[in-house]
This record gives sequence, C-alpha cells and structure tokens, in this order.
Amino acid sequence: MTEQQLPTWADPSVAPAFLDAQGVSRRGLLRRAGLFGAAFALGSAAVPATASAASAATTADRRLGGDDPRLAYLVGDHHIHTVYSHDAKYTFSQLAAAGAKYGLDWMVFTEHSNFGHAKYGAPLEHQEIVKARAENPRQLIFQGLEWYIPAAEHCTVFTAPGAHEVDLLTQFESAYDGKLLGYTDGSAGGTDTARNEVHAVKAIKWLAEQRRTGYIDDVLVLANHPMRLGIDSPHEMRAWRDAAPEIMIGMEGAPGAQGAAIPGWRGTTSIRGEYENKPSAQSWTGYPADGYLTYGGFDWATATVGGLWDSMLAEGSLFSITTNSDAHRIVFDTWKNGDWPAGQNFDSTGKLPDPVNTDTPQPGSDFWPGQFSRTHVGVTRYGYRAVMAGLRAGRVWLDHGHLLDGLDVRLKRDCDLGRGVTMGGRLRVRKGEKLTLTITVTTPSRPNPQGILPELAHVDVIRGAVRGPVSDRDTWKAPDTKVVHTKDVTGRKGTYTLRVPLTAGDESFYVRLRGSDGNRHGAGYLGASVDPHGPIPHEPGNGDPWTDTWFYSNPVFVDVAGA
Repeated sequence: MTEQQLPTWADPSVAPAFLDAQGVSRRGLLRRAGLFGAAFALGSAAVPATASAASAATTADRRLGGDDPRLAYLVGDHHIHTVYSHDAKYTFSQLAAAGAKYGLDWMVFTEHSNFGHAKYGAPLEHQEIVKARAENPRQLIFQGLEWYIPAAEHCTVFTAPGAHEVDLLTQFESAYDGKLLGYTDGSAGGTDTARNEVHAVKAIKWLAEQRRTGYIDDVLVLANHPMRLGIDSPHEMRAWRDAAPEIMIGMEGAPGAQGAAIPGWRGTTSIRGEYENKPSAQSWTGYPADGYLTYGGFDWATATVGGLWDSMLAEGSLFSITTNSDAHRIVFDTWKNGDWPAGQNFDSTGKLPDPVNTDTPQPGSDFWPGQFSRTHVGVTRYGYRAVMAGLRAGRVWLDHGHLLDGLDVRLKRDCDLGRGVTMGGRLRVRKGEKLTLTITVTTPSRPNPQGILPELAHVDVIRGAVRGPVSDRDTWKAPDTKVVHTKDVTGRKGTYTLRVPLTAGDESFYVRLRGSDGNRHGAGYLGASVDPHGPIPHEPGNGDPWTDTWFYSNPVFVDVAGA
C-alpha cells in the first residue's frame, strides 16, 4: 500500500467554498477524499532525495518563476513525553487520545535520554506506540527521542516507521547523547567544549548517512527550546544546519509549557515556556539577558524581527520553525505518577509507573498536544513520509490558541499564470520584476478549547535581504530585515485573501508572515523602526496564553537572477 495522492480539489484555488468551511488544515479535507485508510501506508511517498530529483531541482532553479504543488495541511506536534521520560506522567494511549480530541493528524513521542531509557526504553516504547497507532488509526504516530546535544540543549530526533526505527534511535542515543557520554560542557574556553561541539556535528552526519544508505527511510532533527538556557550558540546552530540541511531542518519557534504563567497557577516568577533562567557559565556570552524570555509565547530567536532566526535566513538557507506542547504535566490535570513497586526505579525499568487519578489539580505547565500549540505542514500525499517531506520542504506555519483555521501563502511574478511558490519555496525572478504575495486566511469557525472564538487583528509581512553565508558565525542580527507591510484585518470573518505587491530589487530576499489577536504588542526588540508592533514579554506570573495568541509562517525565498 502506498501513501495517497491528494485530489485536485485540495488546492484552495480549485474549491474555495469547501476549504472555507473546513479550513485548509482540517482533517475533514482528507476524510472526504477517502484517504484515511492509508494512514499507515509506508510505500512510495513524497519524493525522496534521489539524484534525479536533485537534477530536476537544479534545472528548475535556472528557470524564472516557480510553481509549487497543491497542498493540504496536516496539524501536528513533534515534542511529547510519556512515562518513558523520567519527568513526565502519561501513557501513550492517554496522549494519543488527547491529540485526537484536539484535532492532531500527526504526533511525535520524544522521550528524554538517560541510562534507564537507553537500556530499556526504545523497544518498550515501540510496543506501546504500535498499540496507540491501533487505537487511533486516523493519526500518524511517530517514535522519536529528545536528544541531549553535546555542549548544547535538546533536539527532537524522529524517524519514519520501518524495520530499523527502534535500532536507529537506540544506536544514536548510546553513541551520541551528550548526557550519557558526559559531553555536556559548552562553556567558553572549556577543556572539552570543542570536542563536544564536534561530536554534535558527527551525530547529525551519522543520521544523514543512515538515510543515504537506506538503513531507515527518513529521519529529521529539530532544535528544542533554543533560548531557554542560552546554551545553543549561533555558531553551533549553523554548524548543525550545515552538517546536513536535509536532516537538521530547524528549531522550535515557540516552546511548549505555554501554561507556565497562567495567573495564580505556578507562582509570581513564572514565564510562558518556563523560560525562567538566567545566563550561566554554559551560556553563550553574546546573548542579552532579555533573550532568555518569551515574547508572545515565542522564543526570542524567532520573535525578534532581524534577530537570530532572520540572521540564518539571510544566508539564503531554509531553517524552519515549529511549535509544540512539550507535554509532561498538563495544567489543572488531576493525575499523578503511580507508586514504584518495591526495589524498582527508573534506571532499572526505563519507565515510570502508570499514572493514577487524584481528583485534585496537580502541578503542571503544559497543554495537551493540539490543545494550544499547533504546527501545520503542507503535504501532497497522506502518510508518514509525506509529513516528513513537508517539514523538510519548509511548508510550515504555526499558531497558538487555534488563532486560524487555515493559511495559504503564494508568491508569484505578475507575468506568470501558475500557482507560484509557497512557504519554504524559492521563486526565481529578474531585477525590477513586479510580484504579488497572496495570503489566504481562514478564520476560526468554532471556539477554541478555552471557549474563546479567536479573532485575527493584523497580518505582518516581514522582508529580509539575502546576503549569503556570514563571515562571523556567531552573528545573531540581520540588520536589513524589517516589517514592510501590515494589514489590519480586524472584524474580517470566513475566508479572505490579501494581496501584497512586492518588487524585486538588486539583491535576493525572503518574506515571511506573522500576525496576532492584537491584544498585546509593542515595539519589537530591535526598535519600532524595524518592528512597530511585535510581541512583547509579559510580567512574571501574569501570562495568560489564551489572550495573547500569534501565528508565524516559514519564509518564501526570492532569488534575483544575477544577484
């Protein structure tokens, strides 16, 4: 059985009435197409990275314009923990059921590495994942790992289902996990820092080799909560990306733990995302103290227009952003970990006891998968490898609080008749050509899980110059990136389209989108001339996430011929 091709009417331009009602990210689109029977099809899926595909891409790059395929969007979460993590408390079945309740099409379970997990975890997890897949046949459930990066933070690592998915994760954890190896030092001038950073690069290259040789069908890596501790330096992130761009594809633009600062819940010092840290000896010294906060719930590296994310995009290389729940302990939940049998612990079993219900709210910072944070991935087929191919291609947008039901982005030359290119894509143009950025928004048709019907207030178009690789690998600024258009969409309902005219100048560039409910914003971190109404930090202990919601999109690149 193979992964299924989406029908022609999956393109909003073909059947807008249907997509208006459902939203381009809803599973109703695929259900009506009769595609859910292929939920676990692992045959010929999205285009693999073959020599012929690379040759075709090279040929396409020489042509002007661009014409990306029709897409439907699947909603997912790539960072979820169960009782197989030492600090979480739910079963796979509980979390998969919650994901189904909140509309997720795909999920990745990512257990923390440690000695008990390395010895016992992955094979036991796999049995439970198989069970969760059987219980939720309309979901794509991946097995992954939260990798402790040598000298740095954490990463999601996950594979396509296949004969070697467990073996790959087990081998990788034992050979490359910084916590298990003791390769944690990343301090400036540390004796082992250089060795540890090199080992992280080797790890990503090793994963790429397993994919190249066909040992596994596919594998992807995403950096998690990059600014939480400030220990992911710009040069490390660039080194990971450059080691294998087809494997190390991006980072969390917004962390999980979005319920950490609900007023009156965890305390007066709480910050959304649990970004409550100060610089340490392990932190990269070039980050400002304000970089350790979240802005509208988003990581400073993403939320700062002209900041670290933009400085990487300005090199002309795609580096995607995502969001997720990082589910460990859900806010207001009444479950707690069960008691250990006599003589057992995590190191001897690789998992915690299953949870028990107390009927009393327990401590927690997280939302259920899909309840608040959602990553939307554009696909041309339905299946595991199709989701991974969509992530790799950068066809990604994300929202909090179910701010949007759908988002379609296309950029094309005014002289072209095709669909143009979408998020993650590249449009080739001549200097001086007129372009149109088309943004189709579908507003929510029903209240979100908090009972609020979100309302989008504005859409911002952010543009940055592409200057090629930087000489200083630790730079975190893109001085030529700024908000260039803002569309006030207050009060608009249903599906509507915004058209933004752009002109190709002397140099290549990219554009990306952002928007919010308009409840909380101010001058961006690098000033009002760069970002007049960006996300801002909340007061500690007073960060109700449901009243400060944003969406972000991945960039579209414009390559100017001769630039």
